Amino acid sequence: MIRFIHAADPHLDSPLEGLEAHEGAPVGLLRGATRRAFENLVNLAIEEAVDFVVIAGDLYDGDWKDYSTGLFFRGQMVKLQAEAIPVYIIAGNHDAASVISKKLILPENVHLFSTRSAETKQVEGHPVVIHGRGFPNRAVPENLVMDYPSAVSGRFNLGVLHTSLTGKPGHDTYAPCSEADLREKGYGYWALGHIHQPEVISEDPWIIFAGNCQGRHARETGARGCRLVTVNDSFEVESAEWRSLDVVRWQQLNVDFTGVESEAEALRRVGDAMSSAVSAAEGRLVAARMVITGTTSLHGSLHRDGQHWSAQFLARAQDQGAEAIWIERIKMETTPVYDIAQLAERDALTKIVVENLEEAQDRQITLPAEIEEMLVVLPPEVRTDVEAEWGVNQRANLLNDVRAIVLDALATKGGQDL
Repeated sequence: MIRFIHAADPHLDSPLEGLEAHEGAPVGLLRGATRRAFENLVNLAIEEAVDFVVIAGDLYDGDWKDYSTGLFFRGQMVKLQAEAIPVYIIAGNHDAASVISKKLILPENVHLFSTRSAETKQVEGHPVVIHGRGFPNRAVPENLVMDYPSAVSGRFNLGVLHTSLTGKPGHDTYAPCSEADLREKGYGYWALGHIHQPEVISEDPWIIFAGNCQGRHARETGARGCRLVTVNDSFEVESAEWRSLDVVRWQQLNVDFTGVESEAEALRRVGDAMSSAVSAAEGRLVAARMVITGTTSLHGSLHRDGQHWSAQFLARAQDQGAEAIWIERIKMETTPVYDIAQLAERDALTKIVVENLEEAQDRQITLPAEIEEMLVVLPPEVRTDVEAEWGVNQRANLLNDVRAIVLDALATKGGQDL
């Protein structure tokens, strides 16, 4: 029997820039999350006494600012060396050979695959061969699988590849290939990296994206971890068990305010949603983007008195306990209980105001041309943050607030519904 861990995309010391803009953000915990998740990976390998570990690219988030990142990784590898656990690693787009300038001599149990051509490595003491190739440069537009050798007879064949396959939303197309390309090699398991969302592509043969070890922002929601793979004596994969490694669990917390008429009921629903998220995270910090939805008579107040509501929601987060949940952002996406079309027919002036508001809402808000040109060359994960920083979403949210406040004012007189 053979047992190994397939991990990918640790992105050690990913900077998580912009956290200082969030008052009360647990900056220290979030900044250290990638290291703690990697420590969980190493501890899991030792506890399960696996035969080896494979890491399918993006071990680092980019070139080291100093040697502390490399020394941390090296220290974790020394722990595995003491347990006679070898580690096989390929470079991805974030830690390509052309990206990393600083070097440290690694322990003998660590093997870095060639970035010039596909390489086959025999796992000492086991009937296993691992085929892999790292990225020589940050952008690799060619199909690297064509360079991989066919399966070695009488061995369990494991392919390690950093790839987007035929393309995934939010990820640049690197080392593109098809499932058919992978199947042609005759390997028993393909350990894939680059796509951060965990996914089993196929079970015959096994083709798996392990996902990243730790979610890094609000678009990387849900559990993050690795696969613990068991192979029987007939070289068949018996299982590829999911194991969580993350220490911070990013979530989108959707709270439905449909039918809510009082602040007490609104806060009860928010508290219940937070409590459920905290329970499901099993002791991890929940980093949540909260989205308030539904048709409610509180619609106007939620937009008009935003600071009051935000403070009340954050107070409910405090009630969950220290470092239980952190609210990264609150989005108001409710709808009013009154009929906007009916409101527009009330009188000529109201109709003009409503029509102008609707027209403004439908108008596309775009970035300046020079910024659009700059965004083209940025990787998707950076591009999204820059777009937000330049205010497209902020302007849209402000427009929605204004629209809700004006409509609510038109729909009422002196606090009385018309």
